[in-house]
Amino acid sequence: MRRRLAAIALAAVLSVAACSAPADEVGMIPTSAAKGESAFVYAQHLDVITDWDPATSYSNEVKVLQNVYETLTIWDPVNKKAGPRLATSWKATSDGRTWTFNLRQGVRFHSGRELDATAVKQAIERTMKLGQGASYVWDAVETIRVNDPHSITFGLKYAAPLDLAASAAYAAYIYDTSVVEKVRDGKTDAGSGPYTIANWDKGGEHQVTLKAFDGYWGGWDGPHYRSIRYRVVPEPERRWELLQNGQVSFVDRLSPRLFAEARRTPGVRVAATPSFQTAMLLFNTREGPMRDPRVRKAVQRVIDYPRVIASLRGAGTATSGIVPAGLPGHVRNRVPRQHLEQARLLLQNAGHGPGGRPLTLTLTYADGDADQQMLVSMLTAALKELNVTLDADAMPWLEQWDRGKKGDQDIFFMYWWPDYADGYSWLGNVFRSKDPVVFNLTYLKDQVADNQIDQLPILSVTDRSAAEETVADLTERLLDQRTVAVFPWVVRYQRAYLGTVAGYDDNPAYPDVVFVYDLRPAA
Repeated sequence: MRRRLAAIALAAVLSVAACSAPADEVGMIPTSAAKGESAFVYAQHLDVITDWDPATSYSNEVKVLQNVYETLTIWDPVNKKAGPRLATSWKATSDGRTWTFNLRQGVRFHSGRELDATAVKQAIERTMKLGQGASYVWDAVETIRVNDPHSITFGLKYAAPLDLAASAAYAAYIYDTSVVEKVRDGKTDAGSGPYTIANWDKGGEHQVTLKAFDGYWGGWDGPHYRSIRYRVVPEPERRWELLQNGQVSFVDRLSPRLFAEARRTPGVRVAATPSFQTAMLLFNTREGPMRDPRVRKAVQRVIDYPRVIASLRGAGTATSGIVPAGLPGHVRNRVPRQHLEQARLLLQNAGHGPGGRPLTLTLTYADGDADQQMLVSMLTAALKELNVTLDADAMPWLEQWDRGKKGDQDIFFMYWWPDYADGYSWLGNVFRSKDPVVFNLTYLKDQVADNQIDQLPILSVTDRSAAEETVADLTERLLDQRTVAVFPWVVRYQRAYLGTVAGYDDNPAYPDVVFVYDLRPAA
């Protein structure tokens, strides 16, 4: 994943033992929502929309588009597998190379066109042809055959978990290709979801408004929010104030201090959920001082991991390997530890460290991200004691990424979460060799690792235990043998929302998305 590029830029802003941590049920703030107002107001710090096209969108608009568009399947965090959405059932052949999906009947796009197998085929083929954003989730697809109006079969080049790919947060949307070219101005959409676009005020505070699509296949019986408003409020204190005043319904991220205050505030519910989002320090294995594995190992061992977790004050949990808990491929009992004496000896063996040649390392990280800044400050101080200077540069994400693709830094600090709920997303995107560089910002070229990574989609379908063993082997090779990265924490989302909002659950496969149709406005 790529990743909602705008969202990575500033957020501590996409593992679970359960769908979400229990929300705190407390009193009630007297608000318009409590009096029957049917609008759900989502407050966030970044612009909501960078791209309206469901085929190419790859950023913060996932919060909006998941309420407007639908995918064939959706990740079920309780059962930890793909569940039905636009497809009601599916099956694969024993070799994992042929998948047939049966489609939900009675579904219409907002354009009025009926959703059928032909429409599904056209949408996926267009996404594949454009080849932008996360379109690679369909890379295994070789042929698409319409069997009848409500059945479609995919022939794959190699075995792959297509049911998971079809649930991806990006590029898996099914849309009406006959109108999709008109969506770029934000005045219309090509989706089939419960909400449709009402207004887009580009760059404004009240940026996007969605309204209920009366023809939605799920119906509108019972209490529902009939509209959604996405409000852009950069200042965290103001977002919290607006929530307390009942002017917004939901805030997707609070600082530890504000979250603690929210827990004590009558009329506010909170949820703290381990996510699938990992913080990563990627080491430049191609050029500069980090080409020396002794220097890379030393940086790994300098970090005081327990202190980092404590400093996050509940906003992060300890990592174990590359893939977070709750996903296939998670390796237990690999919590990293600090070893300052080992770091000193490694640096001295490389000719640096106390009494050796001075060493300067460059690092880039997300401008405005307090959590990343905290770790950078700790790392700077610890390295200074070992005669190493850390030259850290905070940058907007797109600038940082452009610099990263040139290999113009020793350490690249970023977040990653999966396109769909599988550990392959980290290994295939971040650690497999690619030329030109995209997200493989360690610049590693390791044919053994590449071969193992390429086998993962096949094994995940044909031999799950072998797939998990392969991920364990890759984790050891990448983190211990090649020493290409550090994973200091897994993000723990800290949400706050009005006590009048019922039915909220966090789905970690869709970072910061609220599926508003599933909520109930409670009096």
